[in-house]
Amino acid sequence: MSTNQQPSKRPELKPRITVVGVGGAGGNAINNMIASGLEGVEYIVANTDAQALAMSSAERRIQLGVNLTEGLGAGSKPEIGEAAAQEAVEEIRTAISGSHMVFIAAGMGGGTGTGAAGVIARVAKELDILTVGIVTRPFQFEGSRRARAAEMGIAELKKYVDTLIVIPNQNLFRVATEKTTFSEAFRLADQVLHSGVACIVDLIVKDGLINLDFADVRTVMTGMGSAMMGTGEAEGDRRATLAAEEAICNPLLDDVSLQGAKGLLLSIIGGPNMTLWEVDEAASRVRQEVDLDANIILGAAFDESLGDRIRVAIVASGLAQPGAHSVHMSKGAAPPLSNRERAGDARGREWAPQSSGRGIGAAELQRQLSQAIEAGEANAVFAPHSEHDEGGQPDGRTVWKAPGGVVIEQGAGDASAPQADDSPSSGAKRSAGSGPVRRRI
Repeated sequence: MSTNQQPSKRPELKPRITVVGVGGAGGNAINNMIASGLEGVEYIVANTDAQALAMSSAERRIQLGVNLTEGLGAGSKPEIGEAAAQEAVEEIRTAISGSHMVFIAAGMGGGTGTGAAGVIARVAKELDILTVGIVTRPFQFEGSRRARAAEMGIAELKKYVDTLIVIPNQNLFRVATEKTTFSEAFRLADQVLHSGVACIVDLIVKDGLINLDFADVRTVMTGMGSAMMGTGEAEGDRRATLAAEEAICNPLLDDVSLQGAKGLLLSIIGGPNMTLWEVDEAASRVRQEVDLDANIILGAAFDESLGDRIRVAIVASGLAQPGAHSVHMSKGAAPPLSNRERAGDARGREWAPQSSGRGIGAAELQRQLSQAIEAGEANAVFAPHSEHDEGGQPDGRTVWKAPGGVVIEQGAGDASAPQADDSPSSGAKRSAGSGPVRRRI
């Protein structure tokens, strides 16, 4: 007698990642993510406004406060949003139960997002789910009342999430022009959420050079507090370095510095022609921005749809609070070299210009350099070298190369500390090509 044994069918084991959009802003972000075709995540929208809920593209919808608001919204009252979420807390618990990671997207300052996001985060924490909050602050023109409500909502959310990313809507003016429509501007903010989720999903799911597991993500993001996300794409010469620099300088986030980040997820994705050298160059460029003892977890993968482009995405956690600027390298610490640099290719050591204007501001850069010179640390912080004349002799000028493609010159006989000057006569100029900005001090 023979037996024909069939292999047992086992359920596919993969992390369950859920994105919850709360309120009007969160629901819009979910719709844009679904429209972009991002796969590998589950979408849930929760709202007190029945009409907005009906227009959502998400399959799973939670009506908050059926008895309290009767589907008419929270009336810009966070306490109503909180009570409405509490009314639906068991439905929320059932919806996210079993998730390994939850993103909570909401706009702060109104009623539903401000009040309900904290309730959902609290439930996720009770279920021991890794939770990341991505929220927006209101525009200045929306008034101080909404601003105060937003800060209260953010403070409440911080109690429960592992990592929190705050996007000030006011920063949309950094990337908008007079012709940018209102909807286009908000899609830029939604892109931050999309990039952050896509970065983590790609690191875990995509096949490639270096793969990560969910335990790596949990290590970097559990209990880390403030965080930032950034993404950049580039093609052509030095595409890996340029993509990394665009990811580092995210204009939609507050002026945070990667210096001091405790954890860093780094995703490098390119077409079939992406080389190991380029992966090394992108990783080395990002490492120049963080502490030497930061926990950096790298993933590299291929995506044929990118063609000749390389995409770099960063999720940095455990950051200092916005406004705590610091120079990029500590005294006596040399920035890490890529293998191309070690092989003698000087191109790998150049600071690339920020074609998108996302680099550090000139005034802030000069302030940092002034402090470094006064403290005798300029040579440890920035990359100095002497300029030479046509005959090859030193001409008395010292040049510091700094992030953002800025080259700062100090001529012989100038004051020891630079003076900030953004006027056209200060010597700052940008060539029409890809040359660096030069600013004489």
